[in-house]
Amino acid sequence: MTTRPDTLEAALVRFRSIFGELAKGAGERDLVGEHPYELVQELADAGFGKLRVPREYGGFDVDLPTLFALLAEAGQADSNVPQIWRGHFTTTEILRSETDSDVRRQWLAAVAGGAVFGNAQSEPADRVAGLDTGSGWGTITTRVRKSDAGERVVSGTKFYSTGSRFADYIRAAVVDGDGHREFVVLPARHPGVDHVDDWDGVGQRQTGSGTTVFTDVPVESHGEIGRHTESLRGLDSFVQIVHLANLVGIARSVLAETVDIVRNRTRTSRHALTQDAATDPDVLGVVGTLYSRTLTAETLLAHAARRLEDAHGTGDEADYADAYIQSSAAQVAVIDAVLASATDAFNAGGSSTARARVHLDRHWRNARTLASHNPVIYKPRVIGDYYVNGNAPVSGYYADRPSAADADGDIERAQS
Repeated sequence: MTTRPDTLEAALVRFRSIFGELAKGAGERDLVGEHPYELVQELADAGFGKLRVPREYGGFDVDLPTLFALLAEAGQADSNVPQIWRGHFTTTEILRSETDSDVRRQWLAAVAGGAVFGNAQSEPADRVAGLDTGSGWGTITTRVRKSDAGERVVSGTKFYSTGSRFADYIRAAVVDGDGHREFVVLPARHPGVDHVDDWDGVGQRQTGSGTTVFTDVPVESHGEIGRHTESLRGLDSFVQIVHLANLVGIARSVLAETVDIVRNRTRTSRHALTQDAATDPDVLGVVGTLYSRTLTAETLLAHAARRLEDAHGTGDEADYADAYIQSSAAQVAVIDAVLASATDAFNAGGSSTARARVHLDRHWRNARTLASHNPVIYKPRVIGDYYVNGNAPVSGYYADRPSAADADGDIERAQS
């Protein structure tokens, strides 16, 4: 086994080498439906999962701008990768606020040692016999109960279980016998866990975002991450900025691949001003526009990441509200920019770029799928209400909690 890097500098070298390997096969994996299991594991072995773990537990403790910049690099290589890791890094953020010292110590040390978390919050929309949690949570049918042996076990079915088939542990939303919702940690590779590869989205096809079936799966010791937290402020912004980083990666990949297409193209069109694509003014204009949109997305990502980092520094509610507004505004503009780039790239290459073996279409499909998370249609209204009426956005992580400090309240919105 390769020795794990013990410094961030050494780890970055490994990460970028793995990103290079991910990029080489990303298009073909999308075409044939192959998951990047080995390369995701190599990232875990190189310490990718401990980027936000505090140094006292063996992590690299990077700031948010650094984390999101690295996720953008990963997204440029293969946009499935940041989404695979999204549930993991969300769990790490929750652990950073965990006040139960035993829970915090056990799981942060596990993550520093290479453990990876997956997500299992949402459920199939056609399930109606469970608890309707309201506030956008949907229905939960997955239940935790005491077994005959006296241990807590979980049974039920989840969908949008992104990253779980790559993980060591899964943080799942369940209801107990009294109908109360909670979150528990389950072993992802237990015999009672069935990972069904049935995600049928138009994009992000190798994220493992399909069905997970639990059958009497035991809850891990200290498996109630997030029950005792100082604050989950900023978590709404955090999970959205992960997607923004991924979209930035897609924009970069669209630009780079389009440049390669233009450089290697041997003809243009009968209406072109030149038959050399690399000197065709209209084609060059397409590339210039792609670059401008990529720069816009990169700048907005860095801005949103810094505002959230600053809010963590002050701990002020007004700063967290502003960070949410900034990430929402970035979401609106980045989605527009990246989807436009993923469409207009075809103008630089003509009909040959529509061939499956060119793989250019995957960028629009992946960006469109990412853009459907945390629906952007609501964000302009939220932003306008904030600036016109002074109404701060309400964090979804507090939507059905009696108070942010209530240790027995509900913790987290479902992560798709």
